[in-house]
Amino acid sequence: MALRIIFMGTPAFSVPTLRALAEAGHEIAAVYTQPPRAAGRRGLEEVKSPVHQAAELLGIPVRTPLNFREEEDRATFRVLDADVAVVVAYGLLLPEAILTGARLGAYNGHASLLPRWRGAAPLQRAIMAGDAETGMMVMRMEKGLDTGPVALSERVAIGENMTAGELHDRMMHVGARLMAEAMVRLEAGDLPLTPQAEEGVTYAKKIEKSETRIDFSRPAKEVHNHIRGLAPFPGAWTEVPTGRGLDRVKVLESALGEGEGRAGTVLEGPGVTIACASGAVRLLKLQKAGGKALDADDFLRGTPLPAGTVLV
Repeated sequence: MALRIIFMGTPAFSVPTLRALAEAGHEIAAVYTQPPRAAGRRGLEEVKSPVHQAAELLGIPVRTPLNFREEEDRATFRVLDADVAVVVAYGLLLPEAILTGARLGAYNGHASLLPRWRGAAPLQRAIMAGDAETGMMVMRMEKGLDTGPVALSERVAIGENMTAGELHDRMMHVGARLMAEAMVRLEAGDLPLTPQAEEGVTYAKKIEKSETRIDFSRPAKEVHNHIRGLAPFPGAWTEVPTGRGLDRVKVLESALGEGEGRAGTVLEGPGVTIACASGAVRLLKLQKAGGKALDADDFLRGTPLPAGTVLV
């Protein structure tokens, strides 16, 4: 017997879970997602979210309330008479009326090993902090921020050079499989719930533009973690001197390098090796504003950075 599910999600990360639940034979009563947003170079075209597009392909009705402050939106949710709400990166803090609006409550697919990295950017924060592992968890939602009891979890190793983009692509499929298993066990009345530990709570606050600039005055390991934690989006960046002044350049891949020097100074090869407060970091893939992402050697053909150049 299938569950009647309301699915709530917005980015590409959420799509595999939506598809997994539909393929498992559950009835998806409706999909809730963020409203279409202005996009394109001029911001004139409104683009539907990846979840919105996936739901339309599956023939599932889509709803896009700005929030649930209006009683009409809450009533519309309740009238769906769902067994459970499944939430994966929806993008709104849900009121209690929605969390309790389905018969069996709401379950969230969260990309961390709770209680570590509650909040908006757990993948990025885990890498930026140098964590060696993270994981996906299915938790029953409560009113607090990612505070509910955990039902299922799976650990995922973070490679020393893994970017947030690579971790994202792995975790979204782990999350889909885990949520599908959780719904089978919920339907059977066999889904365990374990309260989160009270110790070890950390918060993964939203990434701000102000923290994306690379600071070479930090140790090389921290610089490397910062770069890969922000790759490919929004992208950590620095400024490189050219004949026209300074060009902003995003760094999309890096690795620990060898050498010492004044922080921010280009060292003798290979490629683009930059001295940090201690040690050095190699910049492996770089992208100028409006340009293509290039491997270091290709980048240097168009923008030479001789040893002794200082990045700012």
